[in-house]
Amino acid sequence: MTEENAPNLVELATELTIAWLGNPNNRATADEVPAFLQKMYATVSELSGGAAIAESDEPVAEEHSPAVTVRKSLASKDHIISMIDGKPYKTLRRHLSTHGLTPEEYRARYNLKPDYPMVAESYSEQRRAMAKKIGLGNKGRAAKAATPAPAPAPKRAPRASKPA
Repeated sequence: MTEENAPNLVELATELTIAWLGNPNNRATADEVPAFLQKMYATVSELSGGAAIAESDEPVAEEHSPAVTVRKSLASKDHIISMIDGKPYKTLRRHLSTHGLTPEEYRARYNLKPDYPMVAESYSEQRRAMAKKIGLGNKGRAAKAATPAPAPAPKRAPRASKPA
């Protein structure tokens, strides 16, 4: 390729970054944009056969910005809003498993307290009421209350022996 026909990698990386940031599903703060632009430039230059920007040897821990605040995620009793995508869920466990996370990893990723709930409050109450209705958790108490103490067996008269 000649110098005139070669694409300007900086302009191409900038256009791709602007397009990515223009997507409403991608959330990034102003502080994250320069790092993303550098990654985009390195990728574009690598794909075009040029030398990529020298990156540090240390692996950079991937920072995850939450889609909503902790307060907003727990604002409703009917659902919990996911910090991954900002959508409401009654329970987060299945949603987290689709993203390859456990509840502990999710809490660690977004610096949440260990008692951060994974189930919406109203859904938990519904499940608790259903469990009580069918008698779950009362096995020991229900069995003792349902069966009275056994009455002593009546005494039988001794058998008469057979005449010989």
